[in-house]
Amino acid sequence: MAIKLHPGFAVDPGEWLRAEMIAPHGLSVTEAAAKLRVTRQAMSNLLGGRAGLSAEMAIRFEQAFGLSADTLMRMEAAHDLAQVRAKGEEVGVERVAV
Repeated sequence: MAIKLHPGFAVDPGEWLRAEMIAPHGLSVTEAAAKLRVTRQAMSNLLGGRAGLSAEMAIRFEQAFGLSADTLMRMEAAHDLAQVRAKGEEVGVERVAV
C-alpha cells in the first residue's frame, strides 16, 4: 500500500535547497551562484522561491552537491501541482463528457 500525502504537502525546491544545501555549507547566494556557474540573480530567485527549478539547474545541483536531479524535478512538479490545485476552480475549464 502506497503512502498518500495531502495534496497540499509540497516543498518549494528552491527554499529547500537554501535550507538544506546552501546554508549548511556556509555559502552565500553569490558563492553558490559562482560554484554552479549561474548568475547571482538566477540563484537568488530560485532560493527565494521566486523562480521554479529548471532541469538544467537541477543538473547543476546534482553535479555540485551529489543530489538526484530526478528527485529535485519531482519536488518541483509536486510543488507546481499543489500551487495550481490550491486555486481550485479558478482554473476554470469545462468538463468533457466521456
